[in-house]
Amino acid sequence: MQVQVTANGLERRMTVALPADRYDREIANRLKSLSRQVRLDGFRAGKVPLKVVERRWGGSVRQEVLNELVQSSYYEAINQQQLRPAGLPRFEVQRGDAAGLTYTATFEVYPEVAFRLPAGLLVERPITEITESDTDAMIETLRKQRQRWTPVQRVARQGDRVTLDFKGSLAGAEFPGNAAEDFTVVLGSGSLIRSFEDQLAGLEAGYSGGIDVEFPADYRVQDLAGKRVRFEVTIHEVAEPTLPEVDDEFIRSFGVKEGGMAAFREEVKSTMRREAEQAVKERVKIQVMDALLAANPMELPKALVDEEMNRVKEQLSDAERAGLAPGERAEALEDRARRRVALGLIIAEIIKKNQFKAAPERVRAAVDAVAATYEHPEEVVKWYYAKHERLINVEALVLEDQTVEWVVQQAQLQEKSMPFQELVAAYRGEGPA
Repeated sequence: MQVQVTANGLERRMTVALPADRYDREIANRLKSLSRQVRLDGFRAGKVPLKVVERRWGGSVRQEVLNELVQSSYYEAINQQQLRPAGLPRFEVQRGDAAGLTYTATFEVYPEVAFRLPAGLLVERPITEITESDTDAMIETLRKQRQRWTPVQRVARQGDRVTLDFKGSLAGAEFPGNAAEDFTVVLGSGSLIRSFEDQLAGLEAGYSGGIDVEFPADYRVQDLAGKRVRFEVTIHEVAEPTLPEVDDEFIRSFGVKEGGMAAFREEVKSTMRREAEQAVKERVKIQVMDALLAANPMELPKALVDEEMNRVKEQLSDAERAGLAPGERAEALEDRARRRVALGLIIAEIIKKNQFKAAPERVRAAVDAVAATYEHPEEVVKWYYAKHERLINVEALVLEDQTVEWVVQQAQLQEKSMPFQELVAAYRGEGPA
């Protein structure tokens, strides 16, 4: 087998030539085997002449052998050349006849990661204290999560939930997403553009009429940006929020069976401490990852970026999809995918150089942390350990944590006091990182 490789950046064009005897020998063996298996009228089973078999099935056998030889020799060739393909190859057969088999495989390879630790890295670790007012605010949040909506016979105001039908037109023409029925919006939530929500305030159930909505100049849909749109609306219901009392029933609903308010507040604080720990961990991790990316620029295989973009698309929530215009979405997806691919390569190199292993006790602790968020944690733990494949992602996260910890050990660590609400805002997706 002869192999010739040419390079263009990360792309490799590998030409493989197999001698005629290997190609012919495989075809001959396949035809002989077939002659002992096929049944044809006029011939005894297993006694069909080879020439008859070749005339009848020779074409399909040759194609089958060609495909199998291309696949098997491709892996032989990349091992021989010590190449690490990133993504699937694109094959082009130049010859597959009595003179032998020649084909070209075009593919990308993984980049060489010459890992560099960020020079003079300063990592800021937040520290926080959970105050009684923080606890009060959290209990109020829990009440809001369980609020009930009570229909009212008055005009809508901020904080109310309005159920409506609407249909919009721009210069008399409809546009994508211009209409909805039984749509619910909490005024002040930002679910609709501000101009729309503001004009719903002051309307009451039974209202039917038109309102003119000014779209922001920077609105994500260019055709609507800065435009005045006429909406016909029908208000079906206005409802106000009713918060539950923090009584014994409310407390028991959170699993606190004894101890009353004091035990409930301690349980709330315990949950807040866990959230704070995760928020601190996430803030440190983001700083480390940003520094690793800045210190280790590299060319990335398009195949890996495209594959990661598909994964990112599947993970996007409906709200995230709706919040980006098509052009912005493609750019944002690619940026996110490129970041993930680059970090994956850098982290893999650090793990390899340091020979990190996912310690069983750390894997179990990570599983326990996930399981603790479920009603029956012991069942979740059993599910993870029933099949090792289910632990692979957990092990990867443990190794990632070890990588971050290793980088932090090489950095200058600076602690910074931070209020609890500010610390967890970004972790909850409520504010800047």
